[in-house]
Order: sequence, then C-alpha cells, then structure tokens
Amino acid sequence: MNISVFGLGYVGCVSLGCLAQNGHNVIGVDVLDTKVDLINRGVPTIIEKDIDKIIAEQFKQKRVRATRDFKDAVLNSDISIICVGTPSTSEGHLNLEYIYNSAREIGETLKEKDDFHIVVIRSTVLPGTNKKVGEIIERASNKERNKGFAVVSNPEFLREGTAVQDYYNPPVTILGSDNERALETMASIYSKVNGSIEKVEVKVAEIIKYVNNSFHALKIVFANEVGNICKKLDIDSHEVMRVFCLDKQLNISNYYFKPGFAYGGSCLPKDLKGLKMLAHDNYIESPVLNSIENSNAYHKEIALNAVLETGKRKIGFLNISFKSGTDDLRYSPSVEMIEQLIGKGKEILIYDENVSLSKLIGANKSYIEEKLPHISTLLCKDMEELIANCDVIVIPNKTKEIEEIEIPDNKTIIDLCRVDTLRNHPGYNGLNW
Repeated sequence: MNISVFGLGYVGCVSLGCLAQNGHNVIGVDVLDTKVDLINRGVPTIIEKDIDKIIAEQFKQKRVRATRDFKDAVLNSDISIICVGTPSTSEGHLNLEYIYNSAREIGETLKEKDDFHIVVIRSTVLPGTNKKVGEIIERASNKERNKGFAVVSNPEFLREGTAVQDYYNPPVTILGSDNERALETMASIYSKVNGSIEKVEVKVAEIIKYVNNSFHALKIVFANEVGNICKKLDIDSHEVMRVFCLDKQLNISNYYFKPGFAYGGSCLPKDLKGLKMLAHDNYIESPVLNSIENSNAYHKEIALNAVLETGKRKIGFLNISFKSGTDDLRYSPSVEMIEQLIGKGKEILIYDENVSLSKLIGANKSYIEEKLPHISTLLCKDMEELIANCDVIVIPNKTKEIEEIEIPDNKTIIDLCRVDTLRNHPGYNGLNW
C-alpha cells in the first residue's frame, strides 16, 4: 500500500518507519526542511530506541522518503495519515490549526485525483474533529465524503522510550469511521500489529486518548498521595502499592469502570473518610482524596435533578439498597434521594425484593428509621403495583427481574444503572449515557 504521513514528529516518524517495515511505501510530509532532509538521508527525526535502524534499513530498501510537497505525497498514496501536533493554547484548549491545514492540503490535492482516498487522523484531537476534517476536505476537493474519500479516527498509544515496541504491541488498536471500506482497509494495514482491533463510533475513538491519559495522571497522583501518608506513618509505600496491585478482581480490573449512580454502603464512605482524616491529622495535603466525596455528592445531585426535571409528582424506586442483591440500606444514595424528594413534596413508592422491614437489624435498621421513618407506608408488594401507580420509574440497581419487565410507554424511566433492555422505551433517560 502507498501511504503518506503528514507530520514527521514523534508519532509521524515512528509511523513512517514501522509502516515501511511492514512492507508499505511511505512518503513523509513536513514543513521543516531539516526533518525532510533527515528522512531523505535515512536518519530519523527523533531519538528513540530502534527507530534509527528501522529508518536506515527502510531508506536503503527505498520504502521511505520525505517531501515538503503535499501534492506529491497525496497524489502518490492511497492513504494519508495525519500525525501533526495539537499543542495546547494559553487557555488550555487544543490548537487544531495544523490538523485543519493538513485536511485542507489533502482536499486541494484530491481535486486532481480520481481514486478513492482514505484520510486517517492519528493525532490526539477533540470529539467532532473527524466531522470537521471531512467538511474541510469536501469544500476543498468538491468531492463528497464516503464517495471520493473517507475519514478514519485512529488514536495512537505510543510512549516515549518504547514507541516502536508500543507500535507493534498496543493494548488495542482503535478505528472509528462512518465508512466500512476505510475501516476494513485500515484493519488490513494493522494486520501485522499484535492485539485486538476495535471498530468503534467515531466520537468514542476521538475521546478515548483523553480518558486514558487523564486516568494515568490520576493513578500517579493517587499513588503519590498514598506515598505521602505512608511516609509520615513510617510505612513502606511501595510495599503498600505492590499489595494493592495484587488485587486483580477489584483494584486492577474493569469492575468499577461502568458509568452509573453514586457509590454508597458502609465501607467506601467510611474508609475514604478514615484515610482523609489520617492525612489531615498528620498535616498531609491530599487534594485528590479530598475531592472524591465532593464528586460523588455532585453525581447524586445530577441524578436528583434528572428526576425533578420530569416535573412529575408520583415517583417509584425499583431497588433501593446501595448494591444489587443485598438488603444493605446504609448510606444508600437511593435512600438519600428519596429523602430529598419527599422533602420536595413528591409521592414516593418503593419496591425492593431484598428489603424486608421485619428482617432489618442493627445499624441497617437504625439508618433507615432515621432517614425514612415511614418507609413501611412507601413499600409496594410487587413491581407491577409500583409501575401502575407511578409516573416516573427510577432504577438504581439492575436485577434479572428488572431486565424482563415491561413498562408502559406513558411512563418516564430514569435509569441509574444502564438496563439495556429498556433503552428503546420512548420515556427512557440514562443517567450518564
């Protein structure tokens, strides 16, 4: 395959060399003569393990060259991969000027080309950039998207120092496009790359790099805050985090990474407060730990507002324990929400097959008696009774019974846990999806 790579910086240089090593003919494009000259001498534009050998060998094999002439590059390639920089502005926004300039250059050249062309955005960009790039190319080329050309979002996951290794062994290869032909072509391009290939919606492909890197930043800061607390208490912080990472069921897993309702229960709120107070009492600043409870409270507020914005008076809750499959009501965000809705004059009904007032004991019983002293008047004997007598159905927890229920079209659903079988309901509203 003949491929052009726009931008010969870090990502562009690695892509140029690795694509050529996989047997493709690759033309690099850059505005700087120095970078173009380096490639045309078989020398990489960056310092990176193994890339010098790859570029030298592929130059010798005549599979790589570079130019400042973007028309030459586009006319002599089937795919153009945009790897230009997207620096931050002084306000913190991304500067996408180089992306749009590349799109314009590609579009202008496509006026002179009859063959179908694939444009790949490899740079880190904001959601909506794929659409904008397509519009720019359409205007510049007078060609229609998905007839004369297609746009694919393909974020890179290269780390400095291990970029070549990462190119061939990514955690996953992400491809997002509205054109199946382009997706299949790019999947074949990456056939020699290890790992799975995920074809996703365009905006998912565009935002995933931001989500990844923000979480990586969070992990570093979290570990450092734990380290600061441990040092003050004369505890080996590396040993603590080593043991922490041994838990692959919860700590290092996908278990909690599902957008939904707020956390609750007897453990998370209590233990988070305990660690925060441990830091406070030892004069340690822990901004990330301190912000967790605030974020959780804000998420409860979002859920409450979703119910209030319906304007309906009769609200039903299906399952109110803090976690599905239990009868634990302590610090349940659902109970807190019900308490607030009652305070705003709403009529509440509750159905939870696991909650039996006669069986509640100890702290669990004390908590619900304090929060909802008249809970017995709110409980329904079955789900059908609740649905029939309420205008809004709130679903905090998912069960098999809930996944199989039928709710009349005139009801409003506020889904806090993502019940996929209800998502086509005309009155459906997912909390954060």
